[in-house]
Amino acid sequence: MTREPKQDRSRVTRLRLLESTIDCLAELGWGATTVSVVAERAGVSRGATQHHFPTREDLITAALEYMFDARMEEARRESAALPTGAGRTEAVVSRLVDYYTGTLFKAALQVWTAAAADPELRARVLPLEERFGRIAHRTAVEHLGVDDKDPLTHRLVQATLDLARGLGLADVLNDDSRRRSEIVRQWSLQLDIALAASSRA
Repeated sequence: MTREPKQDRSRVTRLRLLESTIDCLAELGWGATTVSVVAERAGVSRGATQHHFPTREDLITAALEYMFDARMEEARRESAALPTGAGRTEAVVSRLVDYYTGTLFKAALQVWTAAAADPELRARVLPLEERFGRIAHRTAVEHLGVDDKDPLTHRLVQATLDLARGLGLADVLNDDSRRRSEIVRQWSLQLDIALAASSRA
């Protein structure tokens, strides 16, 4: 029987820990997402977990960064499937909202809330949040196919991301999907009009 190389086993272990961390944060919350709970869910010993991530904060920030990078890579691949012409704006807005109502956002929200009351954690996650914001903005610009150098267009894209984040927050406590779909449709219509006017100005 061929043994899996040690480096590959280590990579698989690390990946299981990162994915389990996100799931625990989204399902159980910040307080219950301990190293022991994550290790048990991942099927990894606590010692092996701490070999990869010495502290809980190391584990959680690495998990958020990994999952965000994976989600953005997925978004780049999905861009080829977006419709052209009519319907593209709504499809882009809908996918942005899906991102903010998904597991990663719910996990990140737990960390951001904890960081608000913990200066040390805040110092660790603030650069991540800023990086996430920049990449999400750039991805939205690319998918919408607009010129972000135009100040009005820049603000419209940012407003779209802010709207998506707000809808994500509204979805945390209960399923808001029916109302959310109508808001996405109406905002997309207004966004199309505003972007078209901005490009003619």
